[in-house]
Amino acid sequence: MTIDDSIDQPSDELIANLDDDGVLLLTLNRPHKKNALNDAMVAGLIEHLRDANNNEAVRSILLAAAGDDFCSGFDIVGRNAGDDRPRAGAIQRRLPSQAHQLIPMMLETQVPIVAAARGWVAGIGLNLALAADFVVVADDATLWCPFSARGFTPDSGAAWLLPHIVGPVRARELLVLGRQLDGATAVAWNLVHRAVPRDEVDETAHGLAVELARGPTVALGLTKWLINTGLTTPLRDHLAHEALAMEVSSRASDFKEGLRAFVEKRPPRFEGR
Repeated sequence: MTIDDSIDQPSDELIANLDDDGVLLLTLNRPHKKNALNDAMVAGLIEHLRDANNNEAVRSILLAAAGDDFCSGFDIVGRNAGDDRPRAGAIQRRLPSQAHQLIPMMLETQVPIVAAARGWVAGIGLNLALAADFVVVADDATLWCPFSARGFTPDSGAAWLLPHIVGPVRARELLVLGRQLDGATAVAWNLVHRAVPRDEVDETAHGLAVELARGPTVALGLTKWLINTGLTTPLRDHLAHEALAMEVSSRASDFKEGLRAFVEKRPPRFEGR
């Protein structure tokens, strides 16, 4: 991949590279902590997602991690270390601008997101994967909602994402009983999209991100919007959204290219416009 040096790095614990295919690679780079997130990393993810939504060069996003683990959750121990502990109410004040902003932004960004996950995929790390549009996991990865085992309640959208994805029965098994799943079982549950051997995760996920980046970007983004908003939208309102999406996508250059390719009996060459 060719790196675009123009992308600012908010922290060396979160690395961003934009390649020539238009794939923005966001890498969690805290392997000594199993890539547990901290406040700076969450802020960096939010910043890059916001920029990607407005950067015409970005046509897909690949969320990956350095080392053996995708993300073991949030670094609660690190935040509460030392004598200067947050005062009561800090969680309630902080979440709206951090994790509770990050997960909706992943769902709302009109750029397809692929997650590549190995090892531990836990807590907010699991929610990051679930908020992506496609998830490639190692077949021996461990997906876990650790909340009940630690004596607190789900955060970062877990209790919304899981019932929508796997239904309330399996969501209870994951959230209340704290059942751990390997990657192969997660695919069987329709929790993630694909499980592959550990050493094939990065290549498989990158190939999917490139495939998406070479697609009709406007239409893909609007389709993502229709799928995610359709979960909570009445049919009549959803059909109005479909009409709007059709109006916008049919005015895109890629729509005209798609028609030409159909007439000429050749694969389309989409430019993301």
